Amino acid sequence: MKRNEKRLTTRIIGGKYKGKKIELPDIGVTRSSKSRLKESFFNTLQFDLVGSNFIEMFGGSGSIGLEALSRGAKRVWFAELDRDAYKTLTKNCQSLDASRCDIRQGDAFTIVPLILESLKNEGEKCYLYIDPPFSIREGHEKIYEKVIDFIATVDPAVIHAVVVEHMSSYPFPEEIGPFERKKYKKFGKSSLSYYFPK
Repeated sequence: MKRNEKRLTTRIIGGKYKGKKIELPDIGVTRSSKSRLKESFFNTLQFDLVGSNFIEMFGGSGSIGLEALSRGAKRVWFAELDRDAYKTLTKNCQSLDASRCDIRQGDAFTIVPLILESLKNEGEKCYLYIDPPFSIREGHEKIYEKVIDFIATVDPAVIHAVVVEHMSSYPFPEEIGPFERKKYKKFGKSSLSYYFPK
C-alpha cells in the first residue's frame, strides 16, 4: 500500500466497542458484510451470543467476529488464508481485545475442524459464521458446494447454530446433514441462512 493511500474502514455498530473503527483489507481480496445484514444478524442472536464461543470461518477484516466480541462473546476464532487480510485482521483484534481472539492463518476447511474438535474436547459449543468469497470470484466457483459438504460433516453436539452469508442467487438447501434451516433473510444480493441441529 502506498504511503498516502487511505485504508477503508468500517465501525463496530453495537456493544462494548460501539463506534470503534476497524480496517478493511483490499476489496479485491475480501468484501465487508453490509451493515444492514450485520445489524439483522446481531439483532437475531444478540442475547444468545453473550458468554458464547464464536467462529468466523473466512475472517477477512473480522468485522462479524469482532462485533460478536463487542456484544459479549466469550472467545472468538478467525480463519483467514490471505496474508494481507490476516495482517489487517491481527491489527483489528489488537486494537480491541487480542486476549479473547484466536487468529489462524491458512485454509479455513482445514483450520475450523481443528477448532471444533478442541471445543468438543472442552465440552463447549459455538456459533459458526460462514461468509465464503462469492462463488463468482475466480478460483471460488465451487466454494458453496465445498461449504455445504463441510457443514454436513460438522458434529451438531458442538454447535448452537451455523449461519451462512451467501449470494441470494444461490439456493442453499433446507437441510444439510444433521442441520436444518430454521430462518432465511434476504438483503438484496446477499442472504443469511440459519441452520440449527435437528
